[in-house]
Amino acid sequence: MDLLRILIAILLPPLGVFLQVGIGKHFWLNILLTILGYIPGIVHAVYIIASRGPGRA
Repeated sequence: MDLLRILIAILLPPLGVFLQVGIGKHFWLNILLTILGYIPGIVHAVYIIASRGPGRA
């Protein structure tokens, strides 16, 4: 499941974060990073998905 989330995070970083943690500070931070630059949004999304692991929200 994490592989699917990472693929989604590469295409739409805020969606990947939303699927992992829901609407919260990480989601809004990722939207800001994605607006400022697509690559920082991807890096943040992949970091959140990798650090939280499956089932840890």
